[in-house]
Amino acid sequence: MGAMARKKQPAMHVTPDRVLKHGILVIATLVALAPSVFMILTALKSQEEYTFNKVGLPQSLVLDHFRGVLFESDFIAWMGNSLILAAGAVALSTVVSCLGAYAIARLQFRGRSLLFSISTSLMAIPPVVMIVPLFVLYAQLSLISTYEGAILIYAGLITPFSVYLLTSFFRTLPRELFEAARIDGAGDLLILLKIVIPLSLPALLTLVVVNALYVWNDLLIAIIFLQDDAKRTLMAGISVFQGRYNDQIPLTMAGMVFASAPMIILYLAFQKHYIQGLMAGSLK
Repeated sequence: MGAMARKKQPAMHVTPDRVLKHGILVIATLVALAPSVFMILTALKSQEEYTFNKVGLPQSLVLDHFRGVLFESDFIAWMGNSLILAAGAVALSTVVSCLGAYAIARLQFRGRSLLFSISTSLMAIPPVVMIVPLFVLYAQLSLISTYEGAILIYAGLITPFSVYLLTSFFRTLPRELFEAARIDGAGDLLILLKIVIPLSLPALLTLVVVNALYVWNDLLIAIIFLQDDAKRTLMAGISVFQGRYNDQIPLTMAGMVFASAPMIILYLAFQKHYIQGLMAGSLK
């Protein structure tokens, strides 16, 4: 009786459309994961094995390449420099973007739409066109090969997109929340800190992941504006490392594994909020 009383679950109907859709998703997933799998498997091979077996599974796991990357190169110092730049640029950009997006989305002032249009249009300007004037300016201000100078450039590059995304998100928040807060005597800064930011946590964490990934993977700004070897970032260091060990592919791949690990950890840590942030605009 208990089995009969139990509510039957609807059966999944296998249709050609469903099979095709899932087949395409599986193929896309395999294509996306193939470079990462090749990188990890190659890093676990010896140089001799890689010479005769480039795409197969390793016969035995070799960890010497990882030890060589950590203890026989400046990888740790390069990673520390990248962490400083990514953390500084993302923090500065997030603060400025929150203030700017709140003003554009919720305050009434002349030129608001023009300001938003100008900020949005900056996303279409490639960084390479600004290299020469920025380099001349930084040379005059003695900001070449300084963390502060590089952080300012990175923050300036990622802020337009951050303002655009946060403005769109802030506009979806219920107006009644702001009206109730103002009736209680809260000012704009308190509303931003106590209401807007907590409700916008998924969008903010999405920005942190996206912007940190951009700064972490950038090579152009790092090479031009951080010319001191002690300030070399991870991507700039990898380019030197790859040139030095061009014929030792497993060793280079081990370095790439270490370079990818922090961003993978960051994404996995905020994966739930990241997906919510990407979907927030369409669900509200």
